[in-house]
Amino acid sequence: MSATIEDKYEAVIGLEVHAQLQTASKLFVADSAAFGGAPNTHISPITLAHPGTLPFMNKKAVEYAIRLGLSCHCEIEKENYFARKNYFYPDLPKGYQVSQHTAPICIGGYVDIPTAAGTGKVHLNRIHLEEDAGKSIHDLDPAYTYVDYNRAGVPLVEIVTEPCIHNAEDAYSYLTELRRLVRYIEVCDGNMEEGSMRCDANISIRPKGETKLGTKVEVKNMNSIRNVKRAIEAEISRQIQLVESGGRIEQETRSFDASTGTSFPMRSKEEANDYRYFPEPDLAPFNFTDAFIEEIRLQLPALPNELVEKYTTKLGLPGYDARVICDDKGTALYFESLTTLTPHYKAASNWMLGPIKSYLNDKSIDMDSFPLPAQVMADLILLVQEGKLSFSAASSKLFPALLEAPAKSPLELATEMNLLQNTDSGSLEIIIDEVLSLFPGKVAAYKAGKKGLIGMFVGEVMKRSKGNADPKLTNQLLASKLGQ
Repeated sequence: MSATIEDKYEAVIGLEVHAQLQTASKLFVADSAAFGGAPNTHISPITLAHPGTLPFMNKKAVEYAIRLGLSCHCEIEKENYFARKNYFYPDLPKGYQVSQHTAPICIGGYVDIPTAAGTGKVHLNRIHLEEDAGKSIHDLDPAYTYVDYNRAGVPLVEIVTEPCIHNAEDAYSYLTELRRLVRYIEVCDGNMEEGSMRCDANISIRPKGETKLGTKVEVKNMNSIRNVKRAIEAEISRQIQLVESGGRIEQETRSFDASTGTSFPMRSKEEANDYRYFPEPDLAPFNFTDAFIEEIRLQLPALPNELVEKYTTKLGLPGYDARVICDDKGTALYFESLTTLTPHYKAASNWMLGPIKSYLNDKSIDMDSFPLPAQVMADLILLVQEGKLSFSAASSKLFPALLEAPAKSPLELATEMNLLQNTDSGSLEIIIDEVLSLFPGKVAAYKAGKKGLIGMFVGEVMKRSKGNADPKLTNQLLASKLGQ
């Protein structure tokens, strides 16, 4: 499709993200909310909606929802109740879902995202609590669908954006930031492959300059952030092609096929009134005090964007360094400790993104399992910054040795391994004089203008000092003796 045709239209995208909360039990029953398990083992009469059973609310799930809302700058609704959302799926035992409709627990808010133009905001409409459905399995038998109710009743928050996103790249950025946030505040593991974070995209197009929203199409079944991006791009292209060929966009729900990069229709899209919401009669309304909300706010860690701002403005780190460090909570907490022990912030960042990250990747472990305390790394950084040890020797020799002997100090181990650089100018001058006397022709060539020979002289000095000569001091002494 030509760029000219695409330039005629503006995409309008709203995202609905379902995130499973990391509670031990389900939203309205004590059944396990853990992922996995043999089919239909995390169930009870309440999960299966047997007659006469009554739900009771999980306080921790409510706290997690508020925790997320505060992190997204939402207004917390103090007077809450649940509603019945009536529709039938075979993996929804009650025949209805308990959700929130007119009183979502979190209202408004936003998530900051990096964009091509700098930093942008994705505005939220709401975050509300609801229970998950079970899982239908269609590929075990050609004639039957199997149903696993382990997931039924697991607590969810649904995070609904305003229709304020206009391209797939910003949608990708938003989901990346949201996943980082829910992991950071430890309310959800963000694992899209396991279904603990799921995204539906509502997509429409309109002529540029038009303010009225076009007919939206909902796209489902995207199991990665990358596939959400692909699905949005494909749907925008499909809608433009349809309109340009004289067709009409139907409001519908489509499923994305990652193997082909295309979508196919599932059903016509329901409106809110199709669900016949009414207050859930088996659950009492629940209210919050300011003190309860403030207690949750005080338990929040420093958030990723706050740390990125701190690292770039106060510590002088490049934006890339700051964002990568803050991608993972364990890494950010370790770096926070490190910055209290060393003023060499860029050097600390280089270690975090270089040798430390390589070690974690090689061992397939996360930062919480890194064996060296922050004080050991601060001492190692200081040895390099003071010129007592080259970064090459520190990263390739001393760092691996420390990992094998974490109880030893970097200075102690570097001394044992004879890695400390020789910064004694007197002893270095003796070696330099010896090297210059061995290569009179090279000395003459250097003085005649072949300045590149300085590297050869430095190499000879390093060889004779068994690698312990301070390269910077060696260069200075050579330049002085060669008359530079």
